[in-house]
Amino acid sequence: MSIKQPFTDLRIAKAPSGFYEGYSLPIALISKTIMVALVVWALVWPGNANSVLSAVNGTLLDGFNSFYVISVGVFAFFLFALALLPATGSKKLGTADTVPEFSNFSWFSMMFGAGLGVGLMVFATAEPLGLWGSNPVVLSGEVEANSAEAVQSAYRYTFLHYGFHAWAIYVLTGLSLAYYAYTREMPLTIRSALTPLLGKMANGMLGHLVDVLGVVATILGVSVTIGFGVSQFVDGVYAVSGMEWLMNGDVDAPKPSTVGLIAALIVIMGLSILSAVSGVGRGIKYLSNLNLVLSVILLLTFVFFGSFFFAMTKFGTGLVDYILNFVQMSFGAYVPQSAEAFATAIPEAAKALPAEDISAIYGSATSPWGSLAGFTEGLPAAAAGLDAEAIYAAGEPGRQFGWQAGWTTFYWAWWIAFSPFVGLFLARISKGRTVREFILGCVIAPAIVCFLWMTILGGTAIDLELNGDAAGSLIGATNTAKLFATLAQMISGGFLSAITIMCVVLIMTFLVTSADSGILVMNTIMSGGEQETGIKHRIIWGLILTAVIGALIVAGNSGAQANPFGALQNAMIIGALPFAIVMVLMMISLIKALYNDSVRAKHA
Repeated sequence: MSIKQPFTDLRIAKAPSGFYEGYSLPIALISKTIMVALVVWALVWPGNANSVLSAVNGTLLDGFNSFYVISVGVFAFFLFALALLPATGSKKLGTADTVPEFSNFSWFSMMFGAGLGVGLMVFATAEPLGLWGSNPVVLSGEVEANSAEAVQSAYRYTFLHYGFHAWAIYVLTGLSLAYYAYTREMPLTIRSALTPLLGKMANGMLGHLVDVLGVVATILGVSVTIGFGVSQFVDGVYAVSGMEWLMNGDVDAPKPSTVGLIAALIVIMGLSILSAVSGVGRGIKYLSNLNLVLSVILLLTFVFFGSFFFAMTKFGTGLVDYILNFVQMSFGAYVPQSAEAFATAIPEAAKALPAEDISAIYGSATSPWGSLAGFTEGLPAAAAGLDAEAIYAAGEPGRQFGWQAGWTTFYWAWWIAFSPFVGLFLARISKGRTVREFILGCVIAPAIVCFLWMTILGGTAIDLELNGDAAGSLIGATNTAKLFATLAQMISGGFLSAITIMCVVLIMTFLVTSADSGILVMNTIMSGGEQETGIKHRIIWGLILTAVIGALIVAGNSGAQANPFGALQNAMIIGALPFAIVMVLMMISLIKALYNDSVRAKHA
């Protein structure tokens, strides 16, 4: 059996001269047009942009929630199978004599820094605390929210969102790019990963479209990351300085104001552009080293002054629980519950209620952010004497869907949008590794570190609430303020001030490295895989990224339900969906390439 040689003659047409010399005009112009149009729309018609993005996002989640969940589950199992199978796991990313460029320690440090950073700073305390009060086990009524019994399920889903699935998303993209770049000497760009399916069509507009989807996904993924990070940066500056203009004026629950967010965004992105202009060898390298040192200091602060013993006990039980429920969480996708289905499921006595009351009860019973007590208190007078618990139980499928769509699917979309950036970076640093080394090293090792980080920081916050020291102050704080609120409960005086200032610096450096790395990746895709790109284009993409984030923050703060990150999140989930489809095609392409290469090797 003979198989023809693979298509490797990938030719990405580039401008020979002028402003776009060395860049693909279709990729550059289409990507910029999409982003500029989004910015203009969000600034000129902010309310319309916010409402339309929200509506489109809701519609897509209704139809594609299961696609997101099941696809990511398949990605994880597919990669584990590749790693375990001798024929595929032993394949080297490069020629037989290629050796890894970096030591194991350096390799791990770089992949960890690329894939996390801002996410850990914001969500290491916020994620476990949030899931402690709301997760599928709590919604089913098995345990009470914010109770000692709810801690285990909180960590089950914390580990889900920051564990093997998340890193599998990054690694699928990275492995696909690395395999073609180092075994077939093809450009390190998105379309290369689809050449087994596209063939010569990858040289045309279809190939340009794939790369454009990668650029758009990267912009939106980085935008959400920077948006959350900027908010936490403002919270930190406020904690240090007390400058009231940074916040919204709410004494009980202060949140970063639009003015504060935009001012911080301009500062952060200005530094990011400077770093991107200086290049990887200077800006990113030095900032990454600083990030590592400050991260260790922050973690040790929680080890010595936080609830380390409590956290470690929860780490062990949480990890076992996560593994035992791994398959169910991988493929347990929920679908929307219609009003008709709810009306059919409620007790017979409740079916006699007026239609408008049933409609109101449906909205309350299917809300994943409510509780049985709140539902019971809000029942209309006509429902007095009915079995409130049974009515509430009828809405559980709707609550589970809403929770998954608003939490797990948001994360999967975020990781998918971020995967061109992280995947391309992982591919760059992994030449000479075997497929098994790449998968196990980039999935399991960083996931375990994430588990430890979130257990130590989040566990301290939960323990402070459980023993009554925090008195609800940590639960009530905004997600981006939870870290500073937890520190204020742990330590005090000059040490608290010093650690808070250090956290502000750490957040800033994480933001700068995320933004400038994203700028460089976008330029790499535009240039057809070239790692060295022109300074002027780095500046332009930095300005575009700043405008996208700022415009969507403004749009998100418009309307009745103002949320500065609402429009950002909705745009990101919408933009991630096409790239999720690309990733499914990447997986199919990789299966085809590995099989055909194996057959060729046998008949060589």
